[in-house]
Amino acid sequence: MPHAYPQHAFTRRPAVPDVLVLAAVTLFLLAGLAGRVPALAVVALAGAAGAALAGTRLSRLAAAPPPAPEPARARSRAARRRVSSPRRVAVLLDAAVVTAGLTAAGIPLAAAGQRPAVAVAGSAGTALLFAAGLPPAAHGPHPPVRVRLRRAVEAAVAGVGLVLAGWLLLPRDGLDPPARLAVAVLLGGLTVGLLTVLTGPDRRAGAARCRAGAALTLLGLVALAALPAGAAPGPAVLLAVPPLVAGALLTAAGARRSARPEADPPELPALVWPRVVVPAGAVVAATGWQLRTDGPPDATAVLIALAVIPPLVLRDLLRAVDPAVPARPDAPPPARHRSTDPDGPADPREPDGSGVPADHDRAGAPADADRTGTPADADRAGAPADRAALLRALTARRGAPAPAGALLVVDLHGEGIAADGQRAREDVRAEVVRRARAVIGPRDLLADVTAAGFAVLTEASPVLAYALGDRLLAALAQPYQVAGGVLRLRVGIGLAEVGVSAPEDVLRQADLARRRAVQLGRDRVEWYDAYLEEQLVRRLDLERELPGAVARGELDLVYQPVLDLTDRQPVGTEALLRWRSPVLGTVLPAEFLPVAEDLDVVGELGCWVLDRACRQLAAWSAGSRQLWMAVNVSVRELALPDFVPRTAAVLDAYGVSPDRLVVEVAEPRVAAELPTVVARLAGLRSLGVRTALDDFRAEHASLAQLRRLPIDLLKVGPQLVDPADPRRPLLDVVVNVGDRLGLDIVAEELESPGLVDGARRAGCRYGQGFALARPATAERVEAYFEEFPSASR
Repeated sequence: MPHAYPQHAFTRRPAVPDVLVLAAVTLFLLAGLAGRVPALAVVALAGAAGAALAGTRLSRLAAAPPPAPEPARARSRAARRRVSSPRRVAVLLDAAVVTAGLTAAGIPLAAAGQRPAVAVAGSAGTALLFAAGLPPAAHGPHPPVRVRLRRAVEAAVAGVGLVLAGWLLLPRDGLDPPARLAVAVLLGGLTVGLLTVLTGPDRRAGAARCRAGAALTLLGLVALAALPAGAAPGPAVLLAVPPLVAGALLTAAGARRSARPEADPPELPALVWPRVVVPAGAVVAATGWQLRTDGPPDATAVLIALAVIPPLVLRDLLRAVDPAVPARPDAPPPARHRSTDPDGPADPREPDGSGVPADHDRAGAPADADRTGTPADADRAGAPADRAALLRALTARRGAPAPAGALLVVDLHGEGIAADGQRAREDVRAEVVRRARAVIGPRDLLADVTAAGFAVLTEASPVLAYALGDRLLAALAQPYQVAGGVLRLRVGIGLAEVGVSAPEDVLRQADLARRRAVQLGRDRVEWYDAYLEEQLVRRLDLERELPGAVARGELDLVYQPVLDLTDRQPVGTEALLRWRSPVLGTVLPAEFLPVAEDLDVVGELGCWVLDRACRQLAAWSAGSRQLWMAVNVSVRELALPDFVPRTAAVLDAYGVSPDRLVVEVAEPRVAAELPTVVARLAGLRSLGVRTALDDFRAEHASLAQLRRLPIDLLKVGPQLVDPADPRRPLLDVVVNVGDRLGLDIVAEELESPGLVDGARRAGCRYGQGFALARPATAERVEAYFEEFPSASR
């Protein structure tokens, strides 16, 4: 086709006017924000400048010379209409842009009460001109009804969120609720349309740019229509300036591109994340603004928020029953052209948008293989797919529009399998596969990728995949009949979302989540996230570095003084363990002691702590000062058969009086091993060692078992000491029970003077915490004791 306009009209880029106009608009905005220029004057000046520049360019397009004559065979009436279309488009778009500029310029000239009416009239006229003048998009075959319905539902989800944000952000004064809701609906609809155009596969085309410019211009005008009648607008009205100016310039740029004789740029993959992130971010920001200014949202806002639930449910249902997915796993996926679904990929691909051709996968598998990459006959035969097939399936789903599915890695643990012989293991394995296939969907892929479990690749969304994991737990945990009797399996499942990550990364993430489920005791489904990976990597580092820490001399003790609350004199200290790892830094006991229990090195750590604490206590007891030393002991360490004689041997080795040693055990861990704990504590008291119950929670069960425990000290936390806490009367009960049982109450974690006074008034005899003395090394604590020459018990 010959050129419709001179070549120079398209090759020269008028960048200087753009820069000048944008610089002027920026200066206007800064002056308006600083209060030097009235806000409406800034709107008028900026809107007029943008409209003038865009109108000039559109006028040049409309006044361009007619196209060169075509051959006679092409001079049909339809051809002449197509040739003259760019000029008509330019004229109508020019009128729309000028109308928008006149509206913005005329609002300051109108009376305060008439400004919304002027903005509404200008918006309506601009919208009509845009509707008549926007160039048609290049149409391929019409998308199927299911695709159009899915798009509409997804747009409704984003639209409801944007309507809610508009409702919360629009001013209440000067706008009746119906008008406010109408403006919010218009803003939400225009923003959804703008997002759709800017993220669609034809977003670089001239028609798409014209539509984006029209949406931006109307957004600015609708924002002006929301001005409170009869009130002087504040700086918030300046928010209408960027869409007005950008919309006018984008409309002119789109018209120039549409008038080009050469074809539009090729389609691109649709961007999904802006359609999700922008509405969600707008709702969060608007809710925060509402809570900061006007308090909780009103009833209308709650109803709008609830209105998002039906389209969300409908969207998941449409994705779950999408007929584009083959009904049978062995059915080859139908080929399609990219123009049938503009939200899909740019090239002929599988329906899941994976980037794999419809008749051949990346690894060269033929079309009779199922869509996950597993041959259909092997799948029907009952044999799970292998790791290579799973990776091919994950590769096929990489980069597909959300949701691309989820991967579940299942761990099975049964101690009786190995003892029942090879045949029993095979029978259990076959039964596991049968149960798993009865639970998963017909299009889900079952793969054998681990030595003690399997993986399931499902097309369901992550929430539905989590529900699938729960069903797998219930099915696989049922008893199994084996030759030697009944076998029960413990199941742990890790879940990871399939998306843009590489196949190996998805498999690694799901396996990390599986490991977390195993660490937490199995019989659960764990969902992968970045924080989970950090925890697991940290756990692996702890497991690698902790063994041998005692031999390497990496353990250390710090000591926190315990004071008598009556005269503030120190009566004892508590030894607190620290791990000074050259690789991990200082690690606290709360983090590494659970790892020590799993590695079965807690006894080694306990021996070191008891020995070092008694040696330090002996050094401090050499003079006239008599203090006690409290040592924390885990229930597992206390349950060791040699704990009592080992303690006696350490006391004898350092010549420490047994009544100067206090062994503490945490109350939340006592109930599981109560008889053993009672026996060990009684054995310690027979030596003369004093005992304490740490972290007492003062619950009904705790009070009930308090009489059974042979203890001398009871330690309570700050939650019972705070005078403002409504459970304060419970502390009085604990103190009374302690008096009757002959127990001394120690209030710990006192980090403010108010907590110290509250503990003293409640009847607690001793206290420790940052408000009294901080944990420190032995040398610093000894210097602290020098300030109390008479400190003794």
